[in-house]
Amino acid sequence: MVETLAPTGFSQDAFDAFLDSRDEPQWVSDQRRWAWDTFCQIEWPQRSEEEWMRTDIRLFKLDRFGVPIDPLPEVELPAPLLTEGVTLGGYSTAVNSRTVQSHFEPKWLEQGVLFGSLERLIATHGDLIRPHLSTVIDPQFDKFSALNGACWSGGSVLYVPRGVVVDEPFHAFSVIADGGVDFGRTLVILEDGAQATLLNEMASAGNDGLGSTIGGLHCGAIELIVGKNARLVYVDLQNWDTSVWHFAHQKALVESDASLQWTIGALGSRLAKVNQHVGLTGAGAECQVNGAMFTEGRQHLSYHTLQHHVAPSCRSDFLYKAALQDRSRTVWRGMIKVDTVAQKTDGYQRNDNLLLSSKCRADAIPGLEIEADDVRCTHGSTTSRVDDEQLFYAQTRGFSRKEAVRMIVTGFFQQIFDRIAIESVRESLGHAIARRVREYD
Repeated sequence: MVETLAPTGFSQDAFDAFLDSRDEPQWVSDQRRWAWDTFCQIEWPQRSEEEWMRTDIRLFKLDRFGVPIDPLPEVELPAPLLTEGVTLGGYSTAVNSRTVQSHFEPKWLEQGVLFGSLERLIATHGDLIRPHLSTVIDPQFDKFSALNGACWSGGSVLYVPRGVVVDEPFHAFSVIADGGVDFGRTLVILEDGAQATLLNEMASAGNDGLGSTIGGLHCGAIELIVGKNARLVYVDLQNWDTSVWHFAHQKALVESDASLQWTIGALGSRLAKVNQHVGLTGAGAECQVNGAMFTEGRQHLSYHTLQHHVAPSCRSDFLYKAALQDRSRTVWRGMIKVDTVAQKTDGYQRNDNLLLSSKCRADAIPGLEIEADDVRCTHGSTTSRVDDEQLFYAQTRGFSRKEAVRMIVTGFFQQIFDRIAIESVRESLGHAIARRVREYD
């Protein structure tokens, strides 16, 4: 039996114990060891680096956590927000990086679709997963990508074979309990002509939205592979408790004439540092990314996005909106990168920020890196406070000041909501944001 690790948790001995506790193919262990060696060699991020100069992690102490082999606590699972009234094709739930429940409709299995625990499906379908796992995200990107590559656990995988259209969403739910860790890794593989929807949701057990101190660490990764003429709708709702440290690397590769709609909801965590990349690798590929962020207290959410146009005649559309209150802060840094061969590119990025407090702060840094000469690329950003005339008008119609502010915030995000085709996601995200709005100061 492997002993429970002390809080000094990420030593060589701890990693060796983690490997010994797992029953995995040799190729997975080899991947993990290589990523661990990379983790040990890479330095921690420095404030002098452009990537990190606006995000201070000096208060983050990795040795307060451990690799995910501690016993699971007994916990009442929180209710997911995204699945109310939705008929699911399957679901999978993980607590502290261990899968605790999973269900998959047999009718989709009969068509060759796979969904569920990444660890379980590696054991049963390793030959199918091996060419894709850890090939989209580079473990050498930084310290956190290497750590996930070495210690991922409790992740999920969705595989849809060529030409299969799945009309029922799948749901992956990750929960942190009792200050634990989540090292989930999500892998989505859509072969040519396939279509599917995956709802990915994160929450803390006991999270009441009032800033409780459950704590915990999430160090995650998302790899999306969208084949030729395939269609993927992917929703990622981050609703951790406001004491969770959240680090994630997320990347999609979109092939010729394929499309990806990716919706981000960022509501929780104490500090979040997320890198979200989309690579348009085949001619005619399209992606639409919608981001909704709401911060309160002293939350700090930092999202760095990259729209990488590798092939010609591709279209990308990134829209991020953030509303901030109290002393919170957001950082959005976006880049449209167009390679030399990517002629006929149509790239768009925008970030809008609504300040609900005089003490909050929003940093927006859009950017372009264009090496082709026949492109249309635009970017922009706005930051403003609530319009006092709008407040006054709403109050003259009988609304309280808090109700008026809530309506204005909802209207601010409406452009994001209008893009979301799934009604349950649209309503749940809107309600979750509205509940957090306090009076405007």
